[in-house]
Amino acid sequence: MNSTNRTVVVTGIGATTPLGGDSASTWQALLAGESGISPLTQEWAAELPVRIAAQIAVEPGEIIPRPQARKLDRSAQFALIAAREAWADAGFTGKAGVDSSVDPDRLGAVIASGIGGVTTLLDQYDVLREKGVRKVSPHTVPMLMPNSPAANVSLEVGARAGVHTPVSACASGAEAIGYAIEMIRTGRADVVVAGGTEAAVHPLPIAAFGNMMAMSKNNDDPQGASRPFDTARNGFVLGEGSGVIVLESEEHARQRGARIYAEAVGQGVSADAHHITQPEPSGNGIAHALQNLVAGTDLKASEIAHVNAHATSTPQGDVAEIKALRKVFGDDVDHMAVSATKSMTGHLLGGAGGVETVATVLALYHRTAPPTINIEELDPEAEADIVRDKPRELPQEGTIAALNNSFGFGGHNVVLAFRTV
Repeated sequence: MNSTNRTVVVTGIGATTPLGGDSASTWQALLAGESGISPLTQEWAAELPVRIAAQIAVEPGEIIPRPQARKLDRSAQFALIAAREAWADAGFTGKAGVDSSVDPDRLGAVIASGIGGVTTLLDQYDVLREKGVRKVSPHTVPMLMPNSPAANVSLEVGARAGVHTPVSACASGAEAIGYAIEMIRTGRADVVVAGGTEAAVHPLPIAAFGNMMAMSKNNDDPQGASRPFDTARNGFVLGEGSGVIVLESEEHARQRGARIYAEAVGQGVSADAHHITQPEPSGNGIAHALQNLVAGTDLKASEIAHVNAHATSTPQGDVAEIKALRKVFGDDVDHMAVSATKSMTGHLLGGAGGVETVATVLALYHRTAPPTINIEELDPEAEADIVRDKPRELPQEGTIAALNNSFGFGGHNVVLAFRTV
């Protein structure tokens, strides 16, 4: 089936995050304004400049049997848990082919990670140095590969239309979902399991991010450390986890009687070509991604009622994002309820786009925007309707749309759009 204009919908969601072991508990915690950030109590954290992180709420070892878990990096464990939830939530009861409602040759998997199996790589290097070559796990290479989460999800569901792993730093999860939308729209697949995952709570990444002054060092107030759009914001807080959705052609979804959460309208992509870590301060690159989204879809500014902002709690990035929204949508931004959920989840790097897509889709489905916490003094340059402290009801009637913004080191900009059905 070759087509370039098939409507794509979301039929399943799954997550494991610092706020909960599944999408439902994560969503309830978001609405309640809870923080998943806590002190790092591990011995290795004692000498680090940053001693806080948003650690997973439910350890994967409680869900995945040990014989399987020992062959998977944490990033792949998270992805597998989120994908299983999304797959079941979409109404599938077994692997493709076994579940006759999906053809394995028409099923894809696109799971991204910004860093991949970094904990496996570093831990096994320690084993090599301390215990010798014979003690290195034979599973090391398939565990550390950045495509390991995608490959294992593909094996889990029986996806044979293609398995892909976009790697674009903190935009990776969103880019995976955008790629999946295009796989369905262009006829390569009928169903795609897509999202992002990350497991980088480890002394080396934390030390490196801390030394480059990217992370908050507010060790005495972990839950107040991530404060997007606040005048006192001073860096992001590292998080871990995964968010995965099931995307499907509308025709395929309706034929099997699936529940539809939202339409996946499309994506806008651009690059800053400005600096390896710093965002382009005027927001021009982000604006270009937004313009590409509008040009490539039938999305209207007047439909957009909600924005899940990338807003990591860094001085430059938060403001550049709002400038870009203003540049493209002008006064229409005034009716967009902007939420920064990283204030609660921390920054999941390559997993952020997946988890925040889950939040964006649920915000549309329930017509409720989650709050941004920790804003004590709003930055006057953040000229937008920021949802603060408590949830905001979105328009209850008519068609509304929402954006999920993701930007990454290297100048990657990805904007996803979803719409009620």
